[in-house]
Amino acid sequence: MHKNEINLQYKELNQQHDYVYQFVILYYNYILAKHDYGTGEQVSMMEAHTTTFIEEHPGTTVSEVARFWNKTKGAVSQTVKNLLEKGYIRKENSSKDRKINYLYVTEKGDQLSQSHKLYDTKDIKKTYDQLLETCSEQDIQSFYKVLKQYITCIKNDFK
Repeated sequence: MHKNEINLQYKELNQQHDYVYQFVILYYNYILAKHDYGTGEQVSMMEAHTTTFIEEHPGTTVSEVARFWNKTKGAVSQTVKNLLEKGYIRKENSSKDRKINYLYVTEKGDQLSQSHKLYDTKDIKKTYDQLLETCSEQDIQSFYKVLKQYITCIKNDFK
């Protein structure tokens, strides 16, 4: 393939795909930013979602959280360490295998999880209403369908 052909194909394909790149970068920055989900404390989106996952799956492990979020155990372990230090979760050693720790929310963690759910519910509703100003219900559902398939494609690339 010649340079001009490559450049033309790249320009045609990348023009639409730039929206995906912009979205991913903006959302990534949003994920890393600290937010007050209604508890008066600043936590990252990953910390809030991890706390909520643990609240909804009491006794889960770092491996299970990592699998669910498609993260490494090391990355999840760092988030779990932060949550332990902040008092949002606690861990219990397995009586059968000392290497296994079961994770549970504390009362403070339960409050964060509930506040986070309320925050996200309001935020998602607000975003949805904004989308409905320029997109149809069908457009939005199609977007989610494509996004779900896109996730599958990306997961397959990591296999």
